[in-house]
Amino acid sequence: MFCEGEASEPDYINALKSLPGVRDNTAIRIEIDPKQGTPVTLVRRAVDRREDDEVDECWCVFDVEWPQNHPRLDEAVRLATTQGIRLAISNPCFELWLILHFRAQNAFLTTNEAERQSRILDGRSGKRIDGTRYVEMRRDAARRATALGRRHADNQTPFPDDNPSSTFHELLAAIEPDLQTR
Repeated sequence: MFCEGEASEPDYINALKSLPGVRDNTAIRIEIDPKQGTPVTLVRRAVDRREDDEVDECWCVFDVEWPQNHPRLDEAVRLATTQGIRLAISNPCFELWLILHFRAQNAFLTTNEAERQSRILDGRSGKRIDGTRYVEMRRDAARRATALGRRHADNQTPFPDDNPSSTFHELLAAIEPDLQTR
């Protein structure tokens, strides 16, 4: 997994890794690139790593960012699609995925507003999260993210205009195929 974030995303993924059903069946390695963690850079690194015989799947975890999208976001998605790299994208940011653990979020959010609301919901003051607290609520978040995806599909809202949205639940499904989210 390639992450642009160096705090909340790895905290969450490390908590997933510690779950017995994941720990016993899946080896997950996280690579963080906070200095050059643009989506296209992460995807290129994943393409290079995918050639390793030890690697079954590569995932990139990144944000869209609002009001200013990451540069070359569409290029990153196209490259990932053509090269078989899986994406867990949160729009506007990973904090939306965190919000979905507590409640539905249907209204548009800026990155700053999503970060603020996420901190209020879990009471933290910074970027670090207690991942074990979140993974207990991952099924609810996955259901809410799935519903957002259906709503955007029904409305024919294209990426990256699909704010709010998150495909992090697809990563969960890859790690925990038996996870029920319906």
